[in-house]
Amino acid sequence: MKNIILFSSLVCLLNSCITTSNKTPSLYNKLGEKTSVYDAVIVPGLPFIDGQWDSLMKARVLWSVHLYKNKITKNIIFSGSAVYSPFYEAKIMGLYAQKLGVEPSHIFYDTLAKHSTENVYYSYKLAQYYGFKSLALATDPFQSRMLKSYTKRRFASVITHLPVNFETVKNMKVANFEIDSNLAYKHGFESILESETFLTRLQGTMGTKLYHGPDKRLRKL
Repeated sequence: MKNIILFSSLVCLLNSCITTSNKTPSLYNKLGEKTSVYDAVIVPGLPFIDGQWDSLMKARVLWSVHLYKNKITKNIIFSGSAVYSPFYEAKIMGLYAQKLGVEPSHIFYDTLAKHSTENVYYSYKLAQYYGFKSLALATDPFQSRMLKSYTKRRFASVITHLPVNFETVKNMKVANFEIDSNLAYKHGFESILESETFLTRLQGTMGTKLYHGPDKRLRKL
């Protein structure tokens, strides 16, 4: 448990460094110039521990809500199974998003993903099922950068990266509220640390266990 919290803190620190560069703000500024709207944005999950969303999960959710309310995306796909805690990460994020004003009919859930590559993979297949034609990945800059090569190589349709702008998220006024986390509880939960070896988890992170088709790319949306 301590390792998970330490990792989350490390990612937050890395995010802070990345957002001080000129790259992320310039990407964000281009959003205002876009005339097209994405059918959906993919938001990877994080563990829900001690009944609280941590700062990084909060940033991802708030950013997706910002994109939704500003009509940059029509829908949000929250992705994440119950990996390190007995709560479906996707459902937890969806509960927060609903409290923040996102219509439930515009929220979709992938509850299969246990790794970051799987977040994109299963969300893409979900988008195919619902007939979405344009997708973006809305996560923190660190994870966005880590997934850049994967999204470019393994999918026939373009997945645009819209990394979190922390200044925007910081300025969003959000009142304190609670969610009913029991709605996201997974009965019979088993931690990935118990169900998978380190090697298996590494393969999952690399996406090597996923089938992308005969040409190693999922077909177009």
